[in-house]
Amino acid sequence: MLPAYLPNPVAALCGGGLPVDLGRNFTDGRRLLGDGKTCRGLIAGILAGILIGLVQIWSAARFGWDYLPQQTLLSITLLSVGALLGDMVKSFFKRRLGKERGAKWPLADMYDLVVGAFVLLLVFDYGWLVANVTLPLLVVILILTPVLHRAMNIFGYLIKVKEVPW
Repeated sequence: MLPAYLPNPVAALCGGGLPVDLGRNFTDGRRLLGDGKTCRGLIAGILAGILIGLVQIWSAARFGWDYLPQQTLLSITLLSVGALLGDMVKSFFKRRLGKERGAKWPLADMYDLVVGAFVLLLVFDYGWLVANVTLPLLVVILILTPVLHRAMNIFGYLIKVKEVPW
């Protein structure tokens, strides 16, 4: 899951500049996504996810780590892109509900990246998904994700990348 876990913090760290939604509003008058979703953050996050995935592929081959899911270029790309798309879809719905940037939405904030990544895998690499994401692994992902999410948000707040610690 590293290619899905890394893009969001890297996007926050490297973000800024041109918003993905180009400052446009939806039919309800609210921003499509908001200023927190930027082109620079999107590109940096995706590249970071792919890079860590390439490190995983190299490490598995170099050290014979056959107990880990066998990543492919397609799987790491889908995990990286899906994580950030999941975050953007969540932001779209947060704006529709009138929630401001940084407002808490506990389950959605924690699992948006997992849902986004798995939806893309389901659509574009179903064979890899069912071969590598077993039920025990899914349980670990569902338990580990909120812990990592909280830790990264606190860290981001402490280093002044995030305005709120959640």
